Amino acid sequence: MENIVLVSIVIILGIGIFSQWLAWRIQWPSIVIMSIAGLLLGPIFGLFNPQEALGNLYSPLISLAVAIVLFEGSSSLDIREIRGISKSVFRIVTFGAFIAWIAGSLAAHFIAGLSYEVSFIIGGLFVVTGPTVIIPLLRNAKLAPRIAAALKWEGIIVDPFGPLLALFAYEVIKVLTIDTLHFDYLLNFFFSALIAVIFGYAIGMAVSIMISKGVFPEYLKSPIMLAFVLICFTAAEVIMHETGMLAVTVMGLTLAKTKRYVSSIGNISHFVENISVMLTSTIFILLTASLSRETIAEIFTLPIIGFVIVMLFLVRPLSIWISTIGTELTLAEKGLIGWVAPRGVVALTVSGYFSALLMEEGHQGASLLTTLTFALVFITVCAHGFTLRPLAKALGLANDAAPGILIVGASSFSIALADYLRKFDIPVLISDSSAGRLQGAVSKDIPVHHGQILAEHTQYDIDLTPYETILAMTGDSSYNALVIQSYAPEFGYNNTFSLPSRNNADDEEQVEKSHRTHLLFSEDAIFTELNRKINTTYSLQTISIKEKNKVTRENLPADVVPLFIKRRKLVSS
Repeated sequence: MENIVLVSIVIILGIGIFSQWLAWRIQWPSIVIMSIAGLLLGPIFGLFNPQEALGNLYSPLISLAVAIVLFEGSSSLDIREIRGISKSVFRIVTFGAFIAWIAGSLAAHFIAGLSYEVSFIIGGLFVVTGPTVIIPLLRNAKLAPRIAAALKWEGIIVDPFGPLLALFAYEVIKVLTIDTLHFDYLLNFFFSALIAVIFGYAIGMAVSIMISKGVFPEYLKSPIMLAFVLICFTAAEVIMHETGMLAVTVMGLTLAKTKRYVSSIGNISHFVENISVMLTSTIFILLTASLSRETIAEIFTLPIIGFVIVMLFLVRPLSIWISTIGTELTLAEKGLIGWVAPRGVVALTVSGYFSALLMEEGHQGASLLTTLTFALVFITVCAHGFTLRPLAKALGLANDAAPGILIVGASSFSIALADYLRKFDIPVLISDSSAGRLQGAVSKDIPVHHGQILAEHTQYDIDLTPYETILAMTGDSSYNALVIQSYAPEFGYNNTFSLPSRNNADDEEQVEKSHRTHLLFSEDAIFTELNRKINTTYSLQTISIKEKNKVTRENLPADVVPLFIKRRKLVSS
C-alpha cells in the first residue's frame, strides 16, 4: 500500500511538471495540456486512478493544495494593480457575481434539467474562476496590465465565495425543506463565515508582526509561513466546511497589504509561488485522472452541451456587461472580460462534495453535478485557453510587438545601443534615476523611465509586459548584480545580463562559469571601455553572416566588440 501511494504521488508530480514544460515549449495553455494528460492517464487508457490509489488521502491533499494556491494568489495582490479600474473590479466581484449566480442557476434548471434546489447550489459554485486557471492563462496571453489585473483580481476574490454561495444555498434549502429547522439556523452559517474572516485576518497580522520583529530566522520564514497557511485553512474547515478557502484568502490579502511595509514578506512570496506552480499541475492531474469513462460520456449529451453554451455566450457576458455599466472599462475590455471565465480546481473539488451530500439526501439530478462541472471546466479551459490571446490581439488588448529590452543605466553607449535596436523594431526602455543622464535618450525620442528601478513601486509605474530581456549597464558592478538578482524572477534567469564587473577581465579563471554565461557582450566589454569607444571613433554597425557560418570571435575583426545576433525571429545578446 505504501509503495502504491508513493509511486502515485511521484507519477502525478512528474507528469504535472512535464505538462507545464511541454506547454511552455509548444506555446499552448498549460491547463489544456494538464487536463489532456490527466484524461489520457485515467479514463481514456485506464492506466492510473489517483482517487483509488491515494484512498482517504485524496480529498485532504487536494484541499490543502487549493488552500496554498489560493493563498499565493491573494498574497500577491496589490491595490495599485487596479489603479483606475477599482470601481469595475468591485462591481464584477459583487453585483456581477450575484447576476452570474442567479442566471447560472436558472440555466442549470431550465437547460440541464436539474431541480431548483440543486440548480441554485451549483449556480453559486459556478461563479468562480480562480487563480489555478486564470493566472496560467494570463501568463501565456501577455495581456495589457489593466485587463490582466481585472481578471486576476476577479479570479482570486470570487474563488472562495463560490463555495460559500453554494453552501448558503444548501443551508437555505435545508431550512425550507426540513420542518425542524428555522431561519435562526442560518445565523450559524453567517457566524462561522465571520469567524473564518476574523481568523484569517488575525493569523495574517500575527505572522506579519512576527516577521517584522525578527522572531523567525531567515531560513525558517518560508516553511513557517506555509505551516501557518495550512493551520489557518484546517482550523476554519473544522469550524465549518468550505470556509477554509475564505480564511486563507483573507490571510493572503492581509499579508499583501503589510508586505509594503515588511520587505522580507516579498522574498517569502517567491517560495510560495514556486510551490503553487507545482501544486496547480498536480491538482489538475489528480482530478482529471480520477474521472470515470461514464462521466466523460455523459458530457456529450444535449442538456450538458446546451448548458455550457448558455454559460459561455449568455450568462458570463450578461453578468459583466450589466455589472460594469458606467464604469471605467472600455467596450473592448468589457468584451474580453465577458468572454474569459475558465472554471477550475475549486469547482471540481467542491462539486464532488455536494454531489455526494445531495445524493444521500435524495435530491433529483445530484448525480449529474460532477459531469456538469467537468464539462464546464474542460470546455471553458480549452475555449478560453486557445482564444484569449487571439481575441486580445483583435481587440487591441495584447502586446503584439517583438520582445523588448529593458536597459538599466543611461550612458553614451546604452543610448546608442537603444537607438540602434529600434532600427530592428525592437521595443526599448532605458531606466535611470538621473534626469540628466536620460537627456540624451529623450533627445532621440527613446522611451525612458526616470526613477529607481529597484523601488517597489516601479512595477506599477511602468508596464514591463513588452520587455523580455533586462540589461544592467550602469558603471556600478554591485548595483548591476543587485538589479539582475531582483529581476531574475520577473524576466527569467536566461534573460538577465549585466556588464562585466572587472577591468582585468583577461584572466577567465577568475570569473565563475555561472557568472560568465550572463555577462553582457563579452568579458572585456567593460563600462568605461564601451563608452570610450562610442564617444571617439567607433560606431554600431551590422555585419551580415550567412546562416551556415558559425559566429566566433576569430572570424571577426580584432577591434570589433560583438554585441548581439539578429536572427529572423530572435535577438541574442
